[in-house]
Amino acid sequence: MPAAIWSGAISFGLVTIPIRLLAATEDHSVHFRRVHLEDMGRVRNRTVCSIDGEEVTSAEIGKGYEVEKDNVIPISDDELADMPLPTARAIDVVAFVDRDTIDLIRLGQTYYLEAVGAVAAKPYTLLRKALERSSKAAIAKYALRGRERLGLLSVKENAMVLHQMHWPDEVRDPAELAPAPVELDEGEIERALMLMDTMILDDVSGFHDEYTEALEKLVEAKAEGKKPAAPKAEAKRSGQVVDLMSALEESVQAAKKSRGETGEDATVHDMPARKKTAAKKKAPAKKAAKKASGRKPRSA
Repeated sequence: MPAAIWSGAISFGLVTIPIRLLAATEDHSVHFRRVHLEDMGRVRNRTVCSIDGEEVTSAEIGKGYEVEKDNVIPISDDELADMPLPTARAIDVVAFVDRDTIDLIRLGQTYYLEAVGAVAAKPYTLLRKALERSSKAAIAKYALRGRERLGLLSVKENAMVLHQMHWPDEVRDPAELAPAPVELDEGEIERALMLMDTMILDDVSGFHDEYTEALEKLVEAKAEGKKPAAPKAEAKRSGQVVDLMSALEESVQAAKKSRGETGEDATVHDMPARKKTAAKKKAPAKKAAKKASGRKPRSA
């Protein structure tokens, strides 16, 4: 388990729960260093003053806010520490909401909340079970890395989880990104739904990072002085715009074939065109179609 990022308490009404904040995710990316290709020496970033061109040490570096061009005012760490921040050492639960009402785009970094000491075990478990049974999530305010944040408390197995949330004004309006209105045929929607049905999974734990795996093999081969394996050739995708109905039908059949499904179930038929008939003649036609669809095919 990683080291604690922050320690404090959950404030839940009159209940106080001592906790530690732990990162809930890990970074498994392959990281590179910037090097001088001639001798493989590591290249470092120098901190240089833009005015006198001199290199400065960390002790000489502070914070400044640019009020306007060429007008920067200094802000000291002591001034920031004296700022009134009631949530500096507490995760203050301010409301409870239905989980389904949370816009997922507002969720950011995720942390585990670890109960600290025996005294925290009972109230920690109480709040966790209350969240489970109510199907609610808790909205909380807390301070981390020099600013006040909004968070969402939820449950994963036997632990509580804190999801960092973006403030409402931090989420951009996507309205301007939406395409112009288009006409869709009902058959196209039905085929899209068929394709979705062939791709349904009960568990997504089987997915893994193929790029990182390939990158690790490349590094391993070069470290051993071997020639890296040639990448697998992938079929080039056509840049042409194809008929949407045909593309959906091919996608449905390809998805079913990959799952080993064959036979009549893999065929997607065209939607029959609606005939213009009088209103009084529609009912018998529907009954006849219903009877025909209910007949079993005769054995040869």
